[in-house]
Amino acid sequence: MSELPIIHEGPSLKQIVEALVFASQKPISAKEIAVALRGAADAAAENPLIGAFAKTKESDIVEAIDALSADYLATGRAFEIRETVAGWQLVTTPAYAPWMRQLFPESKPARLSAPALETLAILAYRQPCTRADLEAVRGVAVDGVMQTLLDRQLIRIAGRAEIPGRPLLYETTSHFMEHFGLRNLDELPNANELRRAATAIAEANAPKTEASAAEATPNEVAAPEVPAEPAPEQPAESAPEPAPVESIESSPEPDTTSQSNE
Repeated sequence: MSELPIIHEGPSLKQIVEALVFASQKPISAKEIAVALRGAADAAAENPLIGAFAKTKESDIVEAIDALSADYLATGRAFEIRETVAGWQLVTTPAYAPWMRQLFPESKPARLSAPALETLAILAYRQPCTRADLEAVRGVAVDGVMQTLLDRQLIRIAGRAEIPGRPLLYETTSHFMEHFGLRNLDELPNANELRRAATAIAEANAPKTEASAAEATPNEVAAPEVPAEPAPEQPAESAPEPAPVESIESSPEPDTTSQSNE
């Protein structure tokens, strides 16, 4: 019986990419994979099979990753290749989470408190923003919460705002994106709608300055122009006081109070 011929075939680009993603301890980008391919070709210049991948384009690497993802889905593997803001990595699918927790019980991350999550969500939709912006939306001080988020490396200082006092600006980090499985901020749920809503709330709660007073609502502008009704029994000295504005704005309160008491 004759021996079968040994066919030496080199690995495909898809297999090389799979090996690199599998071995990487962190998400790896297409650029990093391309650098690894060129480095291997330079180190083994005499091997044409390795040198063939020296000029691989990043677009070809992305296509190989898409092919791997399709293979995993078609064969029902327990893991998948997932893209994050920093690149791609192999992760187990959510269906196997109960068994993974038993294998790594010590790796449970500490949970953020509700105020911390609320502050982080506001910052994610409005970034970059100042601490005063966050307090205007939440209505409470956020000093302790901000320090917690900084310690967890979920947010970072992004610079200073070009307003009086030049307060610090904050934004989310790449660790925030990886932790929540996001490739970019557009993947936040209802990003455009919630950003507009958060801005509207902040503007409504912000203290009025001289500039904003000039842009007051028509009711607020028209109120001082209403002539004051004469008060025969009131002394003349008290007439210049701005009683008409207060009486107009507070006139509905007696009726509301009496109805609530009844």
